[in-house]
Amino acid sequence: MTLLDSGVWAGKLFGDGWADAGATRPVTEPATGDRLGTVGLATAEDAARAAARAAEAQRGWAALPPARRAGVLRRAGELLTEHAAEAEEWLVREAGSVRAKAAFEVGLAVGEFFECAGLSTHPQGEVLTSEEARWSLARRRPAGVVSVIAPFNFPLLLALRSVAPALALGNAVLLKPDPRTAVSGGVVIARIFEEAGLPPGVLHLLPGDGEVGRAVVEAPQVRVVSFTGSTPVGRAIGEQAGRLLKRAHLELGGNNALVVLPGADVGKAASAGAFGSYLHQGQICMTTGRHIVHESLLEEYTAALAAKAAALPVGDPARADVALGPLIDRGQLERVHRIVTESVAAGATLAAGGESDGACYRATVLSGVTTDMPAWREEVFGPVAPVLGFATLEEAARIVDDCEYGLSVGILGDVGTAMKLADRIESGKVHINEQTVGDEPNAPFGGVKASGTGSRFGGARANAEAFTETQWVTIRPDIADYPF
Repeated sequence: MTLLDSGVWAGKLFGDGWADAGATRPVTEPATGDRLGTVGLATAEDAARAAARAAEAQRGWAALPPARRAGVLRRAGELLTEHAAEAEEWLVREAGSVRAKAAFEVGLAVGEFFECAGLSTHPQGEVLTSEEARWSLARRRPAGVVSVIAPFNFPLLLALRSVAPALALGNAVLLKPDPRTAVSGGVVIARIFEEAGLPPGVLHLLPGDGEVGRAVVEAPQVRVVSFTGSTPVGRAIGEQAGRLLKRAHLELGGNNALVVLPGADVGKAASAGAFGSYLHQGQICMTTGRHIVHESLLEEYTAALAAKAAALPVGDPARADVALGPLIDRGQLERVHRIVTESVAAGATLAAGGESDGACYRATVLSGVTTDMPAWREEVFGPVAPVLGFATLEEAARIVDDCEYGLSVGILGDVGTAMKLADRIESGKVHINEQTVGDEPNAPFGGVKASGTGSRFGGARANAEAFTETQWVTIRPDIADYPF
């Protein structure tokens, strides 16, 4: 039996082992529409029961010696390494990932396991000074039950980057993956932890709709909510969590800028721009959504980017060596095309692409855009690269910040000039001489403005802040004297 043998998980939910779900959903391959299997769907009642069970199991999990928890995380990393090919195949077929992206995602997920294993034995507090004759300590304690709501685009990684640190720090987790990618973003994680020796009841897999999402936020046992997804949904979850006095970590959308400075190598810049805009069909929160190019290079850069876009093959990544696979579903394909056609109708010029090919959308370049066009203002979440020129560094900074989002910015060219620009812009991440898409397990990840609440995942400090509470402890050698 393989790790992901469907006989184990088909039509089931995970918590205290696998149990039949009351409802199911077909797993569909976006490239072909073929049925790949069946996943169980949770209800709000399932979520409520899971939260109660998780709170019970969490106490025993948190009480284990830190080395025991670290051992589970390390074993999970080893298992994903051993079964990487299976996980990659599900990412290709269920999520429409090209094979290079799938391998990249699984590699990052393995890194998450090993990075987070160290959290279990990382220092969990600090010694404070005190004006009293006592010891004064601030120690980190597990938050309790954490709900993780994850998206479809990098389903394994974007779920795991919250699940792994939360578990390592002694919490229990309710995981609600996007139902469209419930295997690669849920079943894979549940099976890995099951085989790694995670105690029953500590992790619950709850694929479902918005009702289930509300339930995993509202459950009274849940203290922290970690959501990755669209800004409109994030706003709703933030409002819901705020009303309930729960912490919500919101990693939301982006319309990320790539700035090409005067004197930059146009060939390399166009390669970076193409990678940033077309990786995983542009379905990444960090996708390069706006190309801001110095006027001296604008024409040359646009032509180079269009040439690269026209040469990128599209198709079914499970059956051909392609650069772009399918968009996640028909609704997203139609949305991308609407944004492109509306922008062209408003005066933009198609330099490349602008058409679908089955379930795929061809790599697209738009020139002659203005800042009020849909392709410039909206987060497209598709393989569309609008290009706009600038004259001065001040203008470039103004264009970058004239956006509701603030997730990631890439700046290509002279490092000194790039540093001056970086100091003027609002963004959770700035990459100099790199495009906008980048992540590492030990690096704090998050955005500002409509890209999130400034919360961060990644690295010991950010993960501890995200998934623990701080408790103040004082200790005296004897009972203190009081005047009453």
